[in-house]
Amino acid sequence: MNKVEKAIENHKNHYPCSTAVLSAFAEEAGISEQEALTISRPMAGGRMGKCGAVLSAEYVIEKIYGDKAEEKKAEFEQRFIAMNQSVVCRELKGIGTGKVLRSCRGCVTDAAQLLAEFCNESE
Repeated sequence: MNKVEKAIENHKNHYPCSTAVLSAFAEEAGISEQEALTISRPMAGGRMGKCGAVLSAEYVIEKIYGDKAEEKKAEFEQRFIAMNQSVVCRELKGIGTGKVLRSCRGCVTDAAQLLAEFCNESE
């Protein structure tokens, strides 16, 4: 099972969006899956504004790219927005507008696919 499939499977198994992504890419972030569960918890459910899947992906990007992380995170967000029109959880879920831009599972899938590409580029 590749990392994207693992993130999707994690979400199907009731992991929050942030945990689904970060635990699938824990090795790339240099942390254990158990640490991923703890680190990702505050990112879930839009509690930090942005989509939790996006925040977890950006956490991994920070760990992989170091000094170049801000530039790579901006690129990641641009690409995610091109796919989904937003990185803001409330907007993606349609809270306040009634127009759902992307499901949580879709956000997990998109964030994991983009993150996999960023991981491959760093090698």
